[in-house]
Amino acid sequence: MGRLDGKVIVLSAAAQGIGRASAIAFAKEGAQVVATDINEEKLKELNGVPGIRTKVVDVTRRDQVEALAKELDRVDVLFNVAGYVHHGSILDTEEKDWDFTMNVNLRSMFLMIKAFLPKMLAQKSGNIINMASVASSIKGVVDRCVYSTSKAAVIGLTKSVAADFIDKGIRCNCVCPGTVDTPSLRDRIQARPNPEQALKDFLARQKTGRMCTAEEVAHLCVYLASDESAYVTGTEHIIDGGWRL
Repeated sequence: MGRLDGKVIVLSAAAQGIGRASAIAFAKEGAQVVATDINEEKLKELNGVPGIRTKVVDVTRRDQVEALAKELDRVDVLFNVAGYVHHGSILDTEEKDWDFTMNVNLRSMFLMIKAFLPKMLAQKSGNIINMASVASSIKGVVDRCVYSTSKAAVIGLTKSVAADFIDKGIRCNCVCPGTVDTPSLRDRIQARPNPEQALKDFLARQKTGRMCTAEEVAHLCVYLASDESAYVTGTEHIIDGGWRL
C-alpha cells in the first residue's frame, strides 16, 4: 500500500526540478497525478510514468486554470510549484520584473487555489501545498528582492487560507527550501559572467557543504500530501540544510 493511495494530486511546474521529482514521488506512493507545465517538450518526459497524466497549462492564465479544474471530478491535493527567480536588489528591479515575478510566483497560486478550493469544499476535504522559500520573511538574502518579497507573500497566503478554511476540512501548508540543485539553478549559474565562481559562491554558503536535491524536497512533499500530516496546517516547512541559521 502506498502512502498516497487513492489520492488525486494536481501540481504545476512538473516538467523539471522539484515539480518533476514530486510528481514521480507522488505516483510511486500510489497517487493519480495530473502534472502540468508550460514546457511541453520537457513535460513529455513524464509520459508513460505509471500514475502520471500530463497536461500543458499556463497557471498564470485564469482561463486555462479554470478549464483544468472543470476537467477533474475530484482533487485531494493541490501543489503550487511554479516560480521564477529574479536576481537583484530593489534598485536592479524594474517594474516589469516586479510584475512578472509576482504574476508567476503569487498570482498563479491565487488563481489555482480560487479554481480548486470550491471543489475541495464540496468534498469537505482538501490539501493545498504552496512552494515558498527560505528567501522570504524567514531570511534576508542578497540580490533576491522581488523573489523574497513574493515568497514572503506566499507564506502569508498559506496562513490565510489555512485560517479561513480550517473548520471546513481544508489544510494549507508551504514548503521553504534553501538552495536546491535544479536545472533552473544551473541555468542561472551559467548565465552569470563567471559561472565557475558563481557555483563556488552557491556552495560556499551551504553549511552542510552541499546543495539540497529535488528528491529530498519531494520526500517532504509526500509527507505533506499524505494523511500522516493530517494535523498539520498553516505552517512553513523549512528544508535548507541550516542555511538560515
